[in-house]
Amino acid sequence: MEAAIAQRVQYPSWVDCRKFEGKPLGSLRYSQRVKEEKRFRGLVALAHLQPDRRNDQRRSVSSEVSCSDNNSSALLEAGSVQDLILKRKAEEVRPYLNGRSMYLVGMMGSGKTTVGKLMSKVLGYSFFDCDTLIEQAMNGTSVAEIFELHGESFFRGKETDALKKLSSMYQVVVSTGGGAVIRPINWKYMNRGVSIWLDVPLEALAHRIAAVGTDSRPLLHDDSGDAYTVAFKRLSTIWDERGEAYTNANARVSLENIAVKLGYKDVSELTPTEIAVEAFEQVQSFLEKEETMEIPDGDL
Repeated sequence: MEAAIAQRVQYPSWVDCRKFEGKPLGSLRYSQRVKEEKRFRGLVALAHLQPDRRNDQRRSVSSEVSCSDNNSSALLEAGSVQDLILKRKAEEVRPYLNGRSMYLVGMMGSGKTTVGKLMSKVLGYSFFDCDTLIEQAMNGTSVAEIFELHGESFFRGKETDALKKLSSMYQVVVSTGGGAVIRPINWKYMNRGVSIWLDVPLEALAHRIAAVGTDSRPLLHDDSGDAYTVAFKRLSTIWDERGEAYTNANARVSLENIAVKLGYKDVSELTPTEIAVEAFEQVQSFLEKEETMEIPDGDL
């Protein structure tokens, strides 16, 4: 009976794009980057001059701005400044990635799916949510139901199967489950690409989860009490078990650091776009260091 239930995971059509040119020379990329650095800094400076970053207008795909100067006016149509910065960073990182995939790791509720979709869109990559793939393979059975019917160990096995499949692909952004980091074999697969840890304070995670409920979180919804207290208590326990494993990621995106850099009082003020920009920054920093280490001393 168990063998019948634990059917072999079937995945949607996988596209394996392996044909990529060799890695461009770092010196050429650096030269191009220097030429455009002033333009990018100007965009960043402009972004910080925007009024109230928290309003909905900054999230719009496009906006029309009426400008006047010396009795002359022009109608400008452009994407939001933050979107432009995100696209600029994607263009900057793309040559360094050279087709390599990216895997987002982090605690439940850290925003891996939301940020991952943004990153994949501007890069022109495909996006996959690991939990969704497992649910599809189990004929629509939700993650919470899989935990209840078959247990966590069964689910982790399916998670590893999914990551193994994904690791054979290029140009994908993957949102992993919060517990994917606890199995060493999963790191073997994720290390074929670039792993990114979204580091969010536990308090912020607890508030996020309490706001939407814990029904979809199988490791949280068994306890009784107010939603925030339950979430924070359980998240603290999970962090003690997994915290060190997250540090294996190639790049760390600290929401606290981003908030400080942008002058916010709390990480809840950050937008997914701002987090995605920082993720690209950290990925590029990692890849630059990696490339430097690969260059023989005699070629420096």
